[in-house]
Amino acid sequence: MPFRRYVEIGRVAMVNYGPSYGKLVVIVDVVDQNRALVDAPDTVRTAMNFKRLSLTDIVIEIPRMPKKKQLTEAMESAEVQKKWEGSSWGRKLIVQKKRASLNDFERFKVMVARIKRSAIVKRELAKLRKEKA
Repeated sequence: MPFRRYVEIGRVAMVNYGPSYGKLVVIVDVVDQNRALVDAPDTVRTAMNFKRLSLTDIVIEIPRMPKKKQLTEAMESAEVQKKWEGSSWGRKLIVQKKRASLNDFERFKVMVARIKRSAIVKRELAKLRKEKA
């Protein structure tokens, strides 16, 4: 399968390092071969190294260096947040954040539920094996 996530104006990326870790940003201009100018509705426009960005499959149609209002409207019309939350990558990160926020008792309840589920599956498999034999 060929490479499809190119650095381009309008490409949505996730920040993978630094104070903006985990935020979705949009590439609005390419500074040089190592940095891009990125912006998002809730962040300040800044130059960011490509090593700090993880490119996503989402691309929005924007001109080069759009105003903040244009960028916000383009992101809302393209439903970037909805697409991100619907992607497997986005869902995985949501689950990770939810698990990290659990307290000790909630983790215990999850463990007990997993044990019960495992016992039910084991019991049903035993029934199927017994019927087959």
